Amino acid sequence: MDIRLGIPGGYSVRILERPGLWMPSDELDILVADLRSVASKTLPAGELKYGVFAGDRDRLAHSVITLISRKDDITPVAFNALALMDVNLGHRSEEVLHLGLVMVDPDLRSQGFSWVLYGLTCVLILLRNGMRPLWVSNVTQVPAVVGLVGQGFARVFPAAPPEPQNRRSLLHLHLARSIMRHHRHVFGVGPDAGFDEDRFVITNAYTGGSDHLKKTYEDAPKHRDQVVNEFCENQLDYDRGDDVLQLGQMDMPTALSYVGREVPRGSVAALTFAVFAAVLQRLAMPLWQWADTRHEFGILRPLEQKK
Repeated sequence: MDIRLGIPGGYSVRILERPGLWMPSDELDILVADLRSVASKTLPAGELKYGVFAGDRDRLAHSVITLISRKDDITPVAFNALALMDVNLGHRSEEVLHLGLVMVDPDLRSQGFSWVLYGLTCVLILLRNGMRPLWVSNVTQVPAVVGLVGQGFARVFPAAPPEPQNRRSLLHLHLARSIMRHHRHVFGVGPDAGFDEDRFVITNAYTGGSDHLKKTYEDAPKHRDQVVNEFCENQLDYDRGDDVLQLGQMDMPTALSYVGREVPRGSVAALTFAVFAAVLQRLAMPLWQWADTRHEFGILRPLEQKK
């Protein structure tokens, strides 16, 4: 998936699925440089040393990048870096979309980018997957993000305030155990960090490359619902550096609710185009690859030419 669209305000959006699998090295280097450019404005004290910032092709082969740039000079101003994780449950594997990093140029945080950065890509991947419910994960200590995920996805645990539909299921627990066992590197948590299975709290989480993201409770952006802020203050030790691991699902009712609630009226056309492009790629690309007898696509081999 490589989709480009314009949004109001003079900005363009590019959504790239697994760029490490198909993007040429020079273009991949430019993409990583754009991500680092936005990060340098957000975290001037140092560089992140994990995930997409490392520029590792294997990491980028399991990433979905949403990049927002100015149309006039192509300056990057915001991005969302999601990670696709194949989580082993023993008897089967479940693909989980980790919500990853969201960074916005501090001077542009009131430009209305949230609908693009926090939900658009999830909706598109849901459609690409045949509208089957998509598991998502989130690791954060920021109350505003905890509340956003809890209210924006289905069957989220933990969530504040707790609701009957947001209870911890056995599948939640199995997914969390496997993520903590095999995928800590995705969100920069070191091997020495602990995990409280009852509360889904990662203790001493900032020792695996994400050190510069650690915040005090006072500095962490708050949610408009004070219940969410109190939940984070009570559950997390900010001096030690704790995070909450949230697991939930994006399904069709959630996607439709997101579209009606978050997408600005002036951006409906852009959303419609993005959905059309994603569905068209899902339907048309396999036919095109099957018909192309000159190139190799996965298990499809080129037609041998007679001599």
